[in-house]
Amino acid sequence: MKSERNKTIDFTASEGKQFLDKALILHSTATAKDVEDKTILGDSLKVMDNLPNNFVDLMIVDPYYNLYKDFDGNKFTEQKAKDYESYTENWIKKTLPLLKENASVYVCCDWKSSMIIGNVLSKYFVIQNRITWEREKGRGSKSNWKNSMEDIWFCTVSNDYTFNVDDVKIRKKVIAPYKEDGKPKDWKETKNGNYRDTCPSNFWNDISIPYWSMPENTAHPTQKPEKLIAKLILASSNKNDMVFDPFVGSGTTSVVAKKLGRHYLGIEQNETYVAWAEYRLSQAELDTTIQGYTDGVFWERNTLAEQKKYIKDNHN
Repeated sequence: MKSERNKTIDFTASEGKQFLDKALILHSTATAKDVEDKTILGDSLKVMDNLPNNFVDLMIVDPYYNLYKDFDGNKFTEQKAKDYESYTENWIKKTLPLLKENASVYVCCDWKSSMIIGNVLSKYFVIQNRITWEREKGRGSKSNWKNSMEDIWFCTVSNDYTFNVDDVKIRKKVIAPYKEDGKPKDWKETKNGNYRDTCPSNFWNDISIPYWSMPENTAHPTQKPEKLIAKLILASSNKNDMVFDPFVGSGTTSVVAKKLGRHYLGIEQNETYVAWAEYRLSQAELDTTIQGYTDGVFWERNTLAEQKKYIKDNHN
């Protein structure tokens, strides 16, 4: 029995049949309108052959990392580097016709797969940056450093692309406020403290991994935080753009796209994960909040009380 505070989404495909039935099964070539705001149940590498060309503004990919994982019975084992490189090249080639000329691409990976994925991406895209983000939890090791970092490669199809820097600034406390002519310089003075909205770097240490008391949490073994995906979507797409995730898992990319006013398309072959994704999409119609993203800015980790005070003082 779960405690009342445990909000983890964890039910079987049969238990979530009403949500699973909302998914699309694609048997023939589709138009952009056919797949807009849909979750497709199927093998992504086969489904992508039936998707329209040049319809994606932003693609976010969280592929299998090159290590052992059990995805609800679908087990992925570590491959030789050459085989994992071939796997990576295969899914990348499938996505290329789908992307607009000004599209952006983000690809998630761990440190080990990052070396392979980055090399393959450089053959097909313009690599703009590599983001490294800190997972604040992870399994320790007696014979190695604890693995608590992951990478996200930021690529574009061309040098014409969207980047909304003002939409992804981070609100930080000002420890030693500087004034010019007696007025705050590049920071805000409030009743609850002094803050500065700063440009984001390519190292992110403000991300909380979903845990049992968070409504976004699912039993998926590699779920990405909504806050993490929100940064990518806000930076590299605009309202009503199409956001595509070919391995959507429990639906985080689609859910965040919906909350932020974008169109979405996700593909997933596991029925249980598809049911979870559709359940989360239904919940997003009732609640558009994203943990750590308040009043149009991203806040540092563990500042929920400060966020609530800020909203109360500035919206009453």
